[in-house]
Amino acid sequence: MTHPLRLRAFRLLFLGRTVSAVGDAVVPAALALAVLRATGSTSALALVLAAAMLPRLLLLPVGGVAADRFDARRVAVLADLTRCATQLVVGVELLGGDPSLTHLAVASAVGGTAAAFALPTASPLVAGVVDAAHRQRANALLGASANASRLAGPALAGVLIWAAGPGWAFVLDAASFAVSATLLAVIAVRHVPPPQRRSLTADLLHGWREVRARTWFWSSLLGHGTWNGAAAVLITLGPAVAVDRLGGEGVWLLMLQAGAVGMLAGALIAGRFRPRRPVLTANLALASYAAPLILLAVAAPAATVVVAYGIALAALGFLNPVWETVVQSQFPPHVLARVTSYDWLVSLGATPLGYALAPLAARHWGEPLPLAVAGVLVLVACAGTALVPDVRRLNWPAPTPPEPAPAAAPAR
Repeated sequence: MTHPLRLRAFRLLFLGRTVSAVGDAVVPAALALAVLRATGSTSALALVLAAAMLPRLLLLPVGGVAADRFDARRVAVLADLTRCATQLVVGVELLGGDPSLTHLAVASAVGGTAAAFALPTASPLVAGVVDAAHRQRANALLGASANASRLAGPALAGVLIWAAGPGWAFVLDAASFAVSATLLAVIAVRHVPPPQRRSLTADLLHGWREVRARTWFWSSLLGHGTWNGAAAVLITLGPAVAVDRLGGEGVWLLMLQAGAVGMLAGALIAGRFRPRRPVLTANLALASYAAPLILLAVAAPAATVVVAYGIALAALGFLNPVWETVVQSQFPPHVLARVTSYDWLVSLGATPLGYALAPLAARHWGEPLPLAVAGVLVLVACAGTALVPDVRRLNWPAPTPPEPAPAAAPAR
């Protein structure tokens, strides 16, 4: 079996995504410090983060329509170039020494809009350069690369901020998007005939009908959305429990590192292990996130919580490549971006809900209750998908002959 990295198109895609992931991993710490240094206000930081999140959520389905209509590669290139420009603007603003909150918020909004168009292109690009037989390993490689970048990103950000200031972190991210766009521009992607031209509303509804037609998909999405909402609860309340009841800040940092290592390990396992019932296996593994939530709620020994969190994040690292591979095999190529956009919308949409509700619930009832409730919800929503017949029955499709090689990218 040919390794995906032996395929030139995937090798270029992998390199571009890896470089971009390293740049993205540096930005969160740099952004937080830059805004706090400039304004001294956590409200200002929340404004900048919201400016990026809102357009990314609201425009995801539109990004899916664009990627299906106009070629995912071209949309991805334009999105990367746009994010390159916005990060460069922020970097120059910070290096100038007098950043404007308005400028930072506008740049974040433009970058969030570009992300809404970029995210739905990820799955069609993999499907367009790698044959079905190799896609799980290809998705696992991309997942391992992204998770390794998250693991190294904070350390790299710390070095950059300490040595040169947060502005250079944004310049690095801008450069990473420029590299990614350049590599995407020369990749040969298998041609997918565009869908019949209809109105935007008709295309959105068509994509939604494809989602609703597959019980295994939308029932799993409910579980995945619940997982993301519960993860926001843990991220919001977990630090306080770790500091006050488990031994201090070091416990929280150990949890984060264990989670990052777990996600990397899970992605590597996904490259080797192909379960017979992929969605059922992945969803049941995802239910393990209930363990760290409930252990935090009862203030279990720190070592137990750290290990449980690492295992739960390993399940997430395993789920992502397996899920992406299943989706790529079960949906027609001409609707894949729209389906992916709804997938992202449900997953990301639950996160701000968790951020908003967690502190309110903790203020009224203390941290243990919302953590325990989130744990029960994750267990019921993810393990409960086993009750859906289509989830239990879904298997890998029968092997098919290799697909035609993708055509070379047109000259520009």
